This record gives sequence, structure tokens and C-alpha cells, in this order.
Amino acid sequence: MTAQEAQWLDRIIRAEDLHVLFQPIVDTSQQAIYGYEALIRGPSSSPLHSPLRLFEVATQAGQLVELDLLCRRLAIRRFAELALPGLLFLNVMPLTIVERDFKEGLTLGFIRESGLPAERVVIELTEHVPIHDYDLMRQAVAHYRDMGFQVALDDLGAGHSSLRHWSELRPDFVKLDRHFISGIDQEPAKREFLSSILDVARSLDCQLIAEGVETAAEHLCLWELDRGLALLQGFYFARPSAEPPLTLHSRLPAAKQAASPAGRTARLICQEIETVTPDCAIPALAKRFRQQTTLRCVAVVDNGKPVAVVRRSTFLTLFTNPYSHALYAKRRVLDVADTKLLIANASTPLEILSQQLTNSHDIEQEDFVIVGEDGEYLGMGNIVDLLREITAIQVRQARHANPLTGLPGNILINETLSRYLNAGDGVAAAYVDLDNFKAFNDAYGYARGDHMIIAFSRLLQAQVDSVGGFIGHIGGDDFMLLLPLAHWEKVCQQILRHLEVMAPDFYAERDRQQGGIRLMNRQGAASFFPFVSVSIAVKPIPPASNCKALDVAAELSKLKQQAKKIPGNSLFVERRSHSSV
Repeated sequence: MTAQEAQWLDRIIRAEDLHVLFQPIVDTSQQAIYGYEALIRGPSSSPLHSPLRLFEVATQAGQLVELDLLCRRLAIRRFAELALPGLLFLNVMPLTIVERDFKEGLTLGFIRESGLPAERVVIELTEHVPIHDYDLMRQAVAHYRDMGFQVALDDLGAGHSSLRHWSELRPDFVKLDRHFISGIDQEPAKREFLSSILDVARSLDCQLIAEGVETAAEHLCLWELDRGLALLQGFYFARPSAEPPLTLHSRLPAAKQAASPAGRTARLICQEIETVTPDCAIPALAKRFRQQTTLRCVAVVDNGKPVAVVRRSTFLTLFTNPYSHALYAKRRVLDVADTKLLIANASTPLEILSQQLTNSHDIEQEDFVIVGEDGEYLGMGNIVDLLREITAIQVRQARHANPLTGLPGNILINETLSRYLNAGDGVAAAYVDLDNFKAFNDAYGYARGDHMIIAFSRLLQAQVDSVGGFIGHIGGDDFMLLLPLAHWEKVCQQILRHLEVMAPDFYAERDRQQGGIRLMNRQGAASFFPFVSVSIAVKPIPPASNCKALDVAAELSKLKQQAKKIPGNSLFVERRSHSSV
């Protein structure tokens, strides 16, 4: 600890100069945000911006308890101010609990000041020093529970944390260190470890939270590993933020829907509204607003490009006193216009536009500007019109989606394929089919069969989403993928490799050992069926090809038969070139 760091620490604590960020914890079983972990950062201009260094210096200076209590109070207050849903996971040092909070009830006082119920707060025990007195710690944990708090153990498997903490303290939640999640889709040993930890969690009636989920493949692997692991946290869902999202935005594969049908872009809701120039006189625009009572927003356009907007509600408040007209008589519109505006390209799909509006926290969202490819002003859009069209799309997608996976069905597949072909940009169409699935379904029953189909669909969707492609569910164990020409081969190879790893986990131990299942046919003869595998038939369609959707579908069906002749996981590409894995 340097003298400068000590001075900064005193200044931070005295001025309460700390920044509170929140990172969502998601519940994949409910497709929703479960709660938020509160995280602390020091001033960005200081050497103590990093929380690790901040708490390290506080420990060396003997001010850890004081800093920890300050962090706790600021986090609770900010959580209440933002009215965030779900639970607040509050990092707390065990040393602070036994030294002051256990005796004085400081945390309970903080939440009472904020109006937050104790039942919505989880005390997350975060260690910078080891626990020595377990008897006292157990008393403190019991004391918290008596007040209504829940308790979580942070970073299991890292630092001083150990299985003894889990056994001694019996927390409601255990957060698994990110080391065991990073690359779990590529490391069987980590999957085995996590399976064992899940068994322990069930036996202790404890919920496990996987930290550090950063990729679609890791998310998929965690879902596949065990349906009991529902609580996840990491950059894949959201980064820590001062104003975190209140809802989850299409980051869970099973919740994702198809893209907009052809033509469902921002152009559909564009209204041609006359613009004003930056030099337009304010009285002239005021007269226009009074004459056109339904006019909500006007764009300020300079040389064809939008530079600001004037919103009716804000603009007319300028004329609330007798001196306003004289004050603004010679002023120009740009002087009072709002330069914070959302500009949408006319070709933007409506779902993406909706996400952009949702993420624009610092911009009024009721009206937005729509421009062409060259940035030239076309007109205005309104959020009411957008919501109406989005609702119509969702109703239609739900009507034509596969009921098991929620993925687009045949009608939407054909429409999307036609749109790709009409665009003329080129695409790789892939027909994906599971092999030996019927035997699995017969042996294990339809419920286990449905589980396999859902799991496989999530594998496909994770890979397709990573390159911005499209996935549809034809029916049963058949799927259609539309992939960029530059990435289709990599995606297909990833699917083959992942299924090869996943497949044995669907089977009972006896069948895993023998590499498949034996079934009796109607004649009483036994047949052996290896693990389920996948056949992929691909037709690359170059740009500007004169293809029809029905012709492509028919050709892919023929190519699939060729792929299924190759034993095991296989990839068959048009022009008779193929490989097997």
C-alpha cells in the first residue's frame, strides 16, 4: 500500500465516492431475470478503481469493515432507487459480520431505510481472509436467516472457499467459480465435476449458480449437463452496468423466435412528416404545432440528414409565460431541439428496432427518425405502430411455430428461405436429421425423446446464432439451417463434434458401456442401434442464383438420403463431395 493509495482510500470513504454496478442472474427455466449481484468500483481516475485493489488496500489499512459497510449501504440504496426486480445479492465480508453487523444489525437498518423487504436480499459471503471461527459464523448466518435474509456462498472452488464452508454454513445458494465454467463445453473433466457438485447441491437443498458464462456453447453445455442447473450469470447475458436491463432480451435460445417475415422492417411504419431546417424560426414551428394537434414530433434536417428532433410536449412548455414569445421570437429551432435522437435505417427488421429502442435508456423513445441507406431522411416512426406490428408478428410466429421447440415451422421456413433467395446474397441451406432417434424413442419413451429433441435444437440454435443464421424445425428430428456462405462449414463441423460429445449422456449407464441399445423387432430378433448421430446435407447457393425455395427443399431431401448412408455423424455437400466425422 502506497501513501497515495492510503490517501485515496480515506477520500473515497469520507466522500462515499463509490460506483455501484449490477449484473443480472438469470433463471433459464423461467426465461427471466432472477436477481442482481451488486458490484463496487472505485473512482475511475483513482488507483483504487479495481475492487480487488480497493479491498486489498482497505485490509492493509485496517479499514475493511468500514469500507464493506459503506459498499453495502450504497448498494441497497441504489437497488431500491432503480426498482430492480428479483433478489439483491449483496457481497458481504465474513469478518464484518462477526465484528459489527452481527451485533448491531446494520444491514437490517440499511434495508429498512430503503423500504426493501429482507426476503429480497441474499447475503453473499465473499472472502478476502479465511474463516477461522465457524461457531461464530454459524451463529451469524442463523441470525441473518431469522431476520428474513437468505445466504449465498461465493466463488466455490477459489481462494479460501472450500467444501467445508458449504457443509458448515448450509447456504441457500452456492456460486461456482468461473474457472469451472470457462470452456466447459470443451473439457469433459469440468462437466464431470459440475455433475458431482449438482448432486451435492440437491442433497443439501441448495441452489447452484454458475458464474462466468460467456459463450453460447457454454450456456448450451450447462443446460444439457443437467436440467437442475437453472441459475446462470455472466457476460453472455449482460455485463455489469449502472442501469442494468430489467428484462432478458433474447439471450436464451429456447425463447428466440424467427426473424420478421419479408417486408417487416422499419419502412413499414414510416410516416412522411414534413421536416424543418435548423434555421427555422421558433414562432413558425409553434404555429404549426398549434394548428396540427396530432403532430407529436418533427425532425430537424440539414442537407437531407436528420440532426435533431423537436418533440411537441417539450417544445410547447417553452411558451408557458407571457414573455415567452418575445424571448424566442428571433431564436432558431436548432437552439431548442433535442440532438439526442434515435435514427433507424428503413431496412432494419422490426425486432432489432424494438431492441434498439429498449436499449436506448437516455433517449425519449415515443418517436424516432427513419432514414434510407444513404442516411437521407425518409420519415418518422412511432412506438405504438411498432408495438402493433411486433405483436402481429409474434402472434403469427406462435401460430406457425413447432410446439415442442418453439422454433419456426414449415411455413416460416419456406418464407425465410424465399426471402434469402430473393435477396440474392448467397446462402448455405442445410438439412439436419438425427440418426437412430426412433430406436432411442422406442427404448426410453417419448418424454426422454422430447428432451433429446429440445437439447439438440438448443445445440443447433447456439451454433446458428453465433453466425447470424436462421434455424427452423421441420418436424420430429428434422431441422433446416440457413447459414452465411463464409461460415457454414465451421458451424456444421461444430454441430457434429458437439453431438458426438453429448450423445452418450442421454443413455443409461448400461447402454453407454455397450455404445448403444439393443431392441427386439416384431420377429423376436435383436437389433443393435449405436448412439444417436446426426446427418447434415448442405447445398451452398452462390449469390444471384436463380433458385426457388421448393426446388431447394426437394434437392436437400435427396442430399439428406446420401448423408444418411454414411455411418455415424456425417456431412454431405452438393456435387457429391462429402466427409464423415
